[in-house]
Amino acid sequence: MKDRNFNYVKSLTTFQRQKTSEVIIGGIGVGGDNPIRIQSMTDTDTNDTKATVEQIERIVKEGADFVRMAVPGIKEAENLKNIKQALLDRGIKTPLIADIHFNPAAAYEALKHVSKVRINPGNFYDPRAKFKKIEYTHDEYQEELTKIEEKFAPFLEECKTHNTAIRIGANQGSLSDRIMSRYGDTPAGIVESVMEFLRICKKEDFKNVVISIKSSNTRIMVFTVRLMNYRMRLEEMSFPFHIGVTEAGEGEDGRVKSAVGSGTLLADGIGDTIRVSLTEKPENEVKFAKALINYINQRKGHDKIDAPMFAQTNPFEYERRSQRPIGNIGGRQKNVVVASLNGCSLEEVRSFRGNTIPEYFYDGNDIFNIEGEKFPIISLHEYLYEDFHHRKPRFVRMNKKEYDLFKEKNPEVVEKLKRERNVIILMESNNQNPTAEMRAFFMELDAAICKNPVVLHCRYNENDMDKLRIKSAADLGELMIDGYCDGILISNNGSIGYSELKNLSYSLLQASRMRVTRTEFVSCPGCGRTLFELQSTVGLIKKHFSHLNHLKIGVMGCIVNGPGEMGDVDYGYVGSSMGKVNLYKGQRLVKKMIPSEDAVAEMIELMKEYGDWREPNV
Repeated sequence: MKDRNFNYVKSLTTFQRQKTSEVIIGGIGVGGDNPIRIQSMTDTDTNDTKATVEQIERIVKEGADFVRMAVPGIKEAENLKNIKQALLDRGIKTPLIADIHFNPAAAYEALKHVSKVRINPGNFYDPRAKFKKIEYTHDEYQEELTKIEEKFAPFLEECKTHNTAIRIGANQGSLSDRIMSRYGDTPAGIVESVMEFLRICKKEDFKNVVISIKSSNTRIMVFTVRLMNYRMRLEEMSFPFHIGVTEAGEGEDGRVKSAVGSGTLLADGIGDTIRVSLTEKPENEVKFAKALINYINQRKGHDKIDAPMFAQTNPFEYERRSQRPIGNIGGRQKNVVVASLNGCSLEEVRSFRGNTIPEYFYDGNDIFNIEGEKFPIISLHEYLYEDFHHRKPRFVRMNKKEYDLFKEKNPEVVEKLKRERNVIILMESNNQNPTAEMRAFFMELDAAICKNPVVLHCRYNENDMDKLRIKSAADLGELMIDGYCDGILISNNGSIGYSELKNLSYSLLQASRMRVTRTEFVSCPGCGRTLFELQSTVGLIKKHFSHLNHLKIGVMGCIVNGPGEMGDVDYGYVGSSMGKVNLYKGQRLVKKMIPSEDAVAEMIELMKEYGDWREPNV
């Protein structure tokens, strides 16, 4: 099929990597016909050669193609030479990347010693954002762009001299006041901040460029990268993409959020390098990224998927599919969770305390609510010819291939579904590329103006929880981000039980921003700028604030990017110096230099002041 979706990718129903130009980074190709490359980032002090080298060695042993280091100043930039030599002495030739913010001088020094330098267009030449509206005339704005070109072009020439690649990496929340004054903190603004620098690269014939756009909000991240891909091609650019969800967090939340965001883009065919940002040991990121790529790559050569020309959703903005409600499913109501009991009984579920109770339960044959009321699951054949449940809500199980074959012989099924007021579609897929097939099925339903709500059902056979997280997030994430979902059911024939499956369902809905049921913690993975031990601090914050499911809380290691990159959090906990913390209400600094041992109590008082604190239920 030929899409009307603004050509942000070549096809919505065929898995294929998009063609990008090749960039060589320290002898390793990125983009072009190369495999998707994996990177991680150290969380050591870049001035500490021994600790940094040892951590890089662990990251490389796990399988990373590149390793990035924080370079806040000249001293750290100069020490890159020592780190590189110490690695070579150990026989490690993995290309190194310097991460630069606010300091062009450090970038000039770093490019002499590493294979790639990452710069942030929001703070490389523009001053730190103060979140103030600035009015520019057209001529004044063009004058600012000229100043950037005058500073950036010599930097590109120096990179050419040393054969050093660059990554132009924008993050939501770290845009300059100049960009935000004109575009706001929006996908359009993020994209334009990158395009300004890419146009200079194109003018200077500098091709050794990788681009990235990241956010802790999976929707923003996906929509903005898609828009970037579209805009770049309008101006005849094909630079490779580095992808990732920034500040994803740790544990299940961090993994699911990363797999939903990055998995969606990989499923689109977008992504040439990837980092999974976890608030954990950096080597853990590599293992998870490798597994995600391997799972997505299994879609190559899948059976052909046909779809009508019509596609409802806007790929650059969230829009929930239009459907009519049936009971508490569909319409504008929250997405429901159908939890697979997996050996657990309804009686046991009723006895659980302090847990979120799903709306429905699946016992392998039928669906029930908590009171035990049965909602039968029937086949298409039963629906058309043997439906004894037509007066009550029921689920009709179908996949696109079966539906297409069935309607060829029984076209009346389409009209019956269109008139139906009590049928919820239980959508499944046996295709090697389940995401694309289910998306095509939605497009077919929409083309027929079939308004039945849909619960997505994915079946697995897993005993490993990480593998199940990757598979379910990669299969369902894109559909949920694109608004194609009224509920989810994850069933599994392995040893993973009811509670894990239920929690995973809620994690998927929260990661895709479709339903919030718990406090959302946005935490950075840590780097050489971090001013406290992140994992234990995140654990402490979760211990005291996990019951506040109406809030988003940021835990950031330093003030370099923390205040901006917390994005849309309600409260922020940010390292300001050793042993000291700054507290934020949104992106506004309200308490400075709080001793870390007092910070939790101070944050509680701050929440009380704004009426957001709730006492935990014991």
